[in-house]
Amino acid sequence: MQSQVEVVITGTGVVTPIGIGNEAVWESLMQGKSGIAPLSEFPMPDYPVSFGGELKGFEGKKYVQPRKALKVMCREIQTGFAAAALAMESAGLKPGSITPERLGVVFGSEMMYSDFEDLRAAYDQCIEEGWYQHDRWGPSAMSETNPLWMLKYLPNMPACHVGIYFDGRGHNNTICLEEASAINAMAEAISHLQRGAMDCMITGACGTRLNLNVLLYRGDSLLSHRNEAPEKASRPFEKNRDGMVNSEGAAALILEPREKAEARGATILGRVLGTSSTFGRVSDQAPVSVSAVERCIQNILADAGITKNDLACVFAHGSSNVADDALEAEAIKSALLGLPVVALKSYYGHTGAGCGALDTAIAVLSLGHGKVPATLNYETPDPACDIPVIHGQPLDIDKSAILVISYTRRGQCSGIVVAR
Repeated sequence: MQSQVEVVITGTGVVTPIGIGNEAVWESLMQGKSGIAPLSEFPMPDYPVSFGGELKGFEGKKYVQPRKALKVMCREIQTGFAAAALAMESAGLKPGSITPERLGVVFGSEMMYSDFEDLRAAYDQCIEEGWYQHDRWGPSAMSETNPLWMLKYLPNMPACHVGIYFDGRGHNNTICLEEASAINAMAEAISHLQRGAMDCMITGACGTRLNLNVLLYRGDSLLSHRNEAPEKASRPFEKNRDGMVNSEGAAALILEPREKAEARGATILGRVLGTSSTFGRVSDQAPVSVSAVERCIQNILADAGITKNDLACVFAHGSSNVADDALEAEAIKSALLGLPVVALKSYYGHTGAGCGALDTAIAVLSLGHGKVPATLNYETPDPACDIPVIHGQPLDIDKSAILVISYTRRGQCSGIVVAR
């Protein structure tokens, strides 16, 4: 990131299955507390997987302003807004604190699947003797659908609601690139600050893989089936892993040029040194592009103007998928030989588009505390994942930078380096 404008982080907000807010999340990480448990918010008794990372007790009305906006927000949008509100509070900012035309929002998101209850009445209109009649949808079922239904599920709405409430009239955009969404959103936000187009950017992402429609669409073939021990199910890079664990969550960061942040007396939590986005070919046999991950790491270091010796560790994507973890480990070993690795999905599962935002926000917390959480459930090393995984207890760090990786099974990879 060779630029005269130094981008700093002045606020973070996290909404996770292990806690809501920086303090609660950090406490859970230090206690080795898992957020994976039997499903209660999303009960699915006949689904092969009966557990996940839910936001227990999450109430959007505690965070969403104005309150009437809740009528056009699905749960996913509410979590995104909550993360942004917590980040703004962390940064000491309120609506009007930043000149509206100089405040922007870029959020990561993905397809949002409708809750069944929102369409149940319409669906019922199409049933005759137990069979769904397609030709009834137009003439009769639509009359049972809320006219504002679509507003609850548009992927761009988290960024819109955040921009509306905090009066951000500058750049506003949404990146929909599955797990790579969050860090690519951050990179776009950073570019606007570097060019001097904005004075402050609210950036982050929200996601869920727990909605029943999502589960029915994606299936359970990539999921862990440890129904008898949910808290042990997410085991990134561990020999006995059997798949991913679905969850929900969101995180947001407030980014500002150092000069602007210091001028308003902000507490600087961290710096952004570099970002990268790459792509590589994938196949059924190799669902993650090793070359894309490796090049992404190399490009980030070049953009940041540092070497691997400047890094304390890498926050890996670490999905706990059998094939994916081995391929990611190969890339990390090649590009960052010997560097400690942590995988935080072992605590809160796989949130889809929210992944990179959560990991980046917690990387900032880790740098502030001088300590990196241990990976949960790492009991037996896997020879196919020959990397030094931080486990057992948190790792004290003295180096000032952490690299974060997110990738998709379609070939995209994104990464960011944050520093003290």
